[in-house]
Parts: sequence; C-alpha cells; structure tokens
Amino acid sequence: MKIKPTLLAVTLAIAAAGCSNIDRSRDLANPKVSATTIAQQVCSNCHGVDGRSVNPNFPNLAAQQKAYFVAQMKEFRGHNRLDPAGFEYMWGLSRSLTDEQITGLADYFAAYAPASPGRAADQVPVDRGRAVFEKGVPDKNIPACSVCHGAQGQGNEQFPRLAHQHADYLVKQLMVFQRTDERPEGSIMKTIAHDLTRQNMEDVAVYLQHFQSP
Repeated sequence: MKIKPTLLAVTLAIAAAGCSNIDRSRDLANPKVSATTIAQQVCSNCHGVDGRSVNPNFPNLAAQQKAYFVAQMKEFRGHNRLDPAGFEYMWGLSRSLTDEQITGLADYFAAYAPASPGRAADQVPVDRGRAVFEKGVPDKNIPACSVCHGAQGQGNEQFPRLAHQHADYLVKQLMVFQRTDERPEGSIMKTIAHDLTRQNMEDVAVYLQHFQSP
C-alpha cells in the first residue's frame, strides 16, 4: 500500500510535533523543560511517578526532605558522590540540570505521601532495629539514629528521611559509609557506621522500611 505524499507529509509533521512537545520531553540539556516533565518522563523510570520505587535498587523519593534532595542532586551533578550505584545512573542524568530544575524536582517528590510501610514478615528483626534506631548501640558508643533523622525517621534539611525507605537500599548505603569514601559529604555517617555489624544494619533497615508511627 502506497501512502500519498500529502498524507505522508502530514504524518511526519505530527510525529515531529510530538517529539518536540516540551511537555513530553526527555531532553535533560534543555533548561526550559519543567521539573514535573523531567520527574514524570525520566525519573519515573526508576523511582516511580509518585516517587515510590518498586525496585529496591532505587530509593523511594516520595516525601524526601527538599534541602537534602537538592544537596544530593548537586553532589551527583558535580561528580562528588562516587558510590557506583549512584554515579552509574545519576552523573549523566544530572549533569545538565539547572538549579531551578533540581529545586523543582525536590518540590515535586516532597509533595507525595511516603511509600506504604506494610507489615514485616518477622517481627524479631523489627524489634532489634527499633532498639538501634531509638537507642543506638551503647556498648560501642553508637548514637541513636533518631538523634539526627528524627523520632519518626522524617529527617530534616541536613539528614534524609529514612522512614519507609527500601531496606536493601538502606543497607547498601550504610555499607558505602562504613567501608568507603565514596560519599565524602557523609563524614558523620562514616564515623557512626564504622562499628555497626551487618546484623545491626539489616535490623534497623527492616525497621525503617516497615516503620509504623506510634
């Protein structure tokens, strides 16, 4: 079947218009693309449209602290955050983002409710994790996580929200802090994580993933 020249021209024009429609753009080098468009067209592939990632390799961004989010994005953009799972994805994606776009992304994800905590299959590690979160590990002089991250794990401008984050992701980041210098801005966490056991990490991570407000 032959397509008439006029019909072909119209079809190509429509296709071209669709590709150049800024509301559906994936052009991360274009400062005119809105943060909402970037969040929905790019970030959503790993983190979900609502910031609730279905893959534990990628952190939940919903309800994340805005100032912390902005700081981390700028760390990626400046190639200062070196953890492999981060730079493999985020260095390229963030390199051309403007400060305005980054701030807009922070606002976008902060506006969503956090992921649903669900119930843990085994309550024992949850209880052990609660002890680490609320009391630390006294015999090793490790302070309670809640001191910096808040009693509800909500975080603040300097420290991230941890409540309802993927347990696997939390353990992975604790290992980065403990064993490497790949997150140089996290000097406080490097000191705190130094003497945590793998069991400590897994327990507190499970507790935070399934965090239930009192």
